[in-house]
Amino acid sequence: MNGEPDLRHHGDTEVCGGMADFAVNVRTGTPPAWLADRLRASIADLAAYPDPTAARQAVARRHGRAAGEVLLTAGAAEAFVLLARVLAPQRAVVVHPQFTEPEAALRAAGHPVERVVLGKDFTFDPGAVPASADLVMIGNPTNPTSVLHPAAAITALARPGRTVVVDEAFMDCVPGEPESLAGRLPPGVVVLRSLTKTWGLAGLRAGYVLAAPSLIARLAEAQPLWAVSTPALVAIEACSTPEAVAEADAWAVEMGAERDRFAAELTGRGLYVVPGARASFLCLRVPDALGIRALLRQRGYAVRRGDTFPGLGPDWLRVAVRDRAADDELLEVLCDLGI
Repeated sequence: MNGEPDLRHHGDTEVCGGMADFAVNVRTGTPPAWLADRLRASIADLAAYPDPTAARQAVARRHGRAAGEVLLTAGAAEAFVLLARVLAPQRAVVVHPQFTEPEAALRAAGHPVERVVLGKDFTFDPGAVPASADLVMIGNPTNPTSVLHPAAAITALARPGRTVVVDEAFMDCVPGEPESLAGRLPPGVVVLRSLTKTWGLAGLRAGYVLAAPSLIARLAEAQPLWAVSTPALVAIEACSTPEAVAEADAWAVEMGAERDRFAAELTGRGLYVVPGARASFLCLRVPDALGIRALLRQRGYAVRRGDTFPGLGPDWLRVAVRDRAADDELLEVLCDLGI
């Protein structure tokens, strides 16, 4: 890596067949049966070209937006690539630690990138971003730290001539989504959402962009024709209904309780767990984290290394939150390792 973090390393590469997966943040036991049934039924329509109209309208209704403010994408990852192709920033800033694909996409498109690395507990101060930055990218809640930034702090970044991109891929982990900007969409703010994590659709690729109609139109022109498949459109429409949103919210409450218990158990063992976690994973500082990761792999447990995230290093791990039984099994293995 030549001293630089590997921005293309992702959690799925940590998991080998048969391993207990604490490396990938996709919710276990998904997609739910009702969604899987709809996806299977959508195969009957594969002879026709995908029509995004209904799914786009469903997303617009879900967030109280106009359809012209919505672009459906093959996951949030495609959205980062489209933004990197369409925007021409003079001073692009990525707030780290966060999901590395935004920076990777910008660099692949030939844009220089500056990093603002957050300090203690990874809380965000908008004053840390240079005033001359005309593109700012930030995650909320942030992968891998699980920190939820106040909406007011992110809104404070908005100003004429600046685009603020907020990756809200994990916002549906937060009951009620009080800090989401999807329904507010201040001028100059772009919100990215993903259905991958909560609904177990990593292999389907389903997400969307919310932005001003003028930017949505530019992104659509840069997007390949029929980029989002018919099954993905069916999933986007189905997961945007009030019933699906309520189901996700109920899961977020249940998951949050287990996450807080899991964090307390780890903290009680003397580990530093980034406080205030609000997503479906925890960020831990562990002496010789890479060595611990290797020992866990020998025992059949995959966790996400932290040293590929700018702003972290070799003493960091990201651990997904599962159900109580699975989390307790991992705690037992850690105990066996002297942790």
